[in-house]
Amino acid sequence: MNFMSLKSKFAASVGKITYRVLHDGFHRGSSLPGKLAYHLDPQVLRELSHNYRVIIVTGTNGKTLTTALITKILQEAQFNVLTNPTGSNMVQGITSAFLAQNKSSLGKDQPLAVLEVDEANVEAICRAMTPSAFVLTNIFRDQMDRYGEIYTTYEKILAGIKLAPQAKLILNADAAIFNSKSLPNPKIYYGFQNESNSQTDLRAKFNVDGVLCPQCQSIMHYHLITYANLGDYFCPNCHFHRPSLNYQVTQVKTLAPHQTQFAIDGQDFSLNVGGMYNIYNALAAYATGRAFGVQPQQIQAAFQNNQQIFGRQEVIQLGSKELTIILVKNPVGLNEVLTTLKSDSKPYCLGFALNANYADGIDTSWIWDGDFEELPFSQITSVITAGERNQDINFRFQVAGVNPQKLHSQPDLGDFIQVLSKQASEKIYVLATYTAMLQLRKKLNSQGLLDRKALDSQTSSN
Repeated sequence: MNFMSLKSKFAASVGKITYRVLHDGFHRGSSLPGKLAYHLDPQVLRELSHNYRVIIVTGTNGKTLTTALITKILQEAQFNVLTNPTGSNMVQGITSAFLAQNKSSLGKDQPLAVLEVDEANVEAICRAMTPSAFVLTNIFRDQMDRYGEIYTTYEKILAGIKLAPQAKLILNADAAIFNSKSLPNPKIYYGFQNESNSQTDLRAKFNVDGVLCPQCQSIMHYHLITYANLGDYFCPNCHFHRPSLNYQVTQVKTLAPHQTQFAIDGQDFSLNVGGMYNIYNALAAYATGRAFGVQPQQIQAAFQNNQQIFGRQEVIQLGSKELTIILVKNPVGLNEVLTTLKSDSKPYCLGFALNANYADGIDTSWIWDGDFEELPFSQITSVITAGERNQDINFRFQVAGVNPQKLHSQPDLGDFIQVLSKQASEKIYVLATYTAMLQLRKKLNSQGLLDRKALDSQTSSN
């Protein structure tokens, strides 16, 4: 039995009181309670997480949805699960997740903690607790002011993994970087089955990063490319290649803006979100569930009951209009979102709210790697830009060829919402960077357009 030190008890008590005041009184408080508790006792997270089996989910894109799906899957199988549903994924936010947990609700069995963890915080979290498993989604160029190149990002993750050599690694086999280092951990690989002729020889696009062979630095070749640098890769020079898959997507049936239908190991599944990238998130969650003994039928039920994650294809009713908010933060994720929008055959209005704060990445040059030119602008009724860097994204749309009469700039998010509500189109997509998304949801809430359940999932900047 674990007995907390007096210092940790005091820190935890202060954190819990702060959480309750902020959560119950102001519907906020995803990180401030943890920040206070951690300041009072840097060992408090170690104490709070004692006796939990921990699953760490990390990578560039897909952490929040993958974490939510894993949580649903394990709950479907009657596991007692703690998670950080707001996406506050640094040390203080994860500490808050433990402070928010009512231990009496976890039951008698050893609980699981399914934690979304920022790539640069993996080592710190692993020093506070010993993970049972790591789920790695992908690594793409993202917020280079924080992470540097993709190889630097992976080294940050590896620093944590090396502290837990016994933990299972549940790896995206289609990402060559995850096969680039020799690690003693037991490994489970997931990816997309190569349905085409195995002799197919493809190359990634010229501006995609991570396409050099990690063994000999030759250009990587592919038998199958799903998107960006992901797929069935091989090096014709040194014969480095994708490892064998333990779990695989065997068929993609439907790719629509708000729905995907696919098969994993021959069994049909569906999600109420669009995009090839979200099939990867579902596959990662499936592989994790199977690693913990969950049956495919239970996973299928969990997917069918998946709820919207704030800012991740979250649908909000704006009067008679359907407003979908989609988080974007780097070139690969942006391009996958743009690809998903192209699958909508009906007219729609497109909004883009761009900020450049620390949590967004202070450099906005990544928008120039977005394939905006490929959007069906004849089908898009209007393009409305907003946010602190609205002029940057406005100019990007101009270069992409948007008709000037269709392009409007509304820097203030309140005005932005008003203009959106007056559009003729019944369907609106708003792409937003992280802090812009939070600000937009705050404005929508002030107008009574977010329900309590959606509000409780709001990530606070505290």
